[in-house]
Order: sequence, then structure tokens, then C-alpha cells
Amino acid sequence: MDDRQFRTSMGKFATGVTVITTELDGDVHGMTANAFMSVSLDPKLVVISIGDRAKILNKIKESKIFTVNILAADQQEISMIFAGQIKEPREVVFDRLDGKPVLAGAIVQVACEVSAEHIEGDHTLFIGKVTDIHLEEKEPLVFFNGKYRALAEV
Repeated sequence: MDDRQFRTSMGKFATGVTVITTELDGDVHGMTANAFMSVSLDPKLVVISIGDRAKILNKIKESKIFTVNILAADQQEISMIFAGQIKEPREVVFDRLDGKPVLAGAIVQVACEVSAEHIEGDHTLFIGKVTDIHLEEKEPLVFFNGKYRALAEV
């Protein structure tokens, strides 16, 4: 199989949309990602997968913290900003959760401390120990087949 076929195949898995943030030397950094999952309930652990070329990679390695912001259906623009799809400067509002930067309006905010790093292929997997969590009842932003989507009840 070639790279395009693999990428297209993985895009057939519908996911939520997250923005991963971290803070280093007082500056907040973020990137849009869908490679996120829960790992353990006891202790509470999650994992994110960050590509070798992502600017945020070394910032998380150095800060040893990250947050996962699961975006609401009305936050497509936020996703596009952190995915680099919107180039002109936009104001992004951050709140704090356990002292870590989170995105206002996200349906879930998860604050984490890095507990382990694993390099696999061209990505680093960060295992995060969850230090706090905040959730709101809203509809999620969904990504499928290269496009943003909304949920519909079946």
C-alpha cells in the first residue's frame, strides 16, 4: 500500500477534533489533532500522538505538560487556526485548568502532566496523567473523510 492509501483509509475513522496546548516560558502553543484516546481509569491516563515535524513536539517535551481540548461543533474556526489553515492572526481566548492553558468553549478540557514518552515511527506518543478535567454539555465537532461534520441522532 502507498502512503496516500493508508492516509485515506485512516480518514474513514470518524473522530472528534482536539486542540492540544502547552505553555513554555509564558507562551501558549497549540495544534489541532485527532490522535487522542483514553488509556487508563486508575490511574487516569490519556495518550496523544505528535508528529516529528510538529512545532509543538519539543515544547511538550520541555514543558512536561499538555492539555487536550475537545472542540464543540461551533469551534471549527479554532480547529482551522491551530491546523494552520487560517493564516491571518486571530484572537484566541484561553482559560486555565490546573494552571494549564485550555480553550474557552471546548466541550471537554483535560489538563495533563507528561508521565511517559514513546517514540514510534515518525511520532512521539505522550502519556499524560490527568490532573483536572472540565466538561460542558454541547455537541462535538467531528472529522470524517477529510471534512468537518456534525453528529445526527440515528
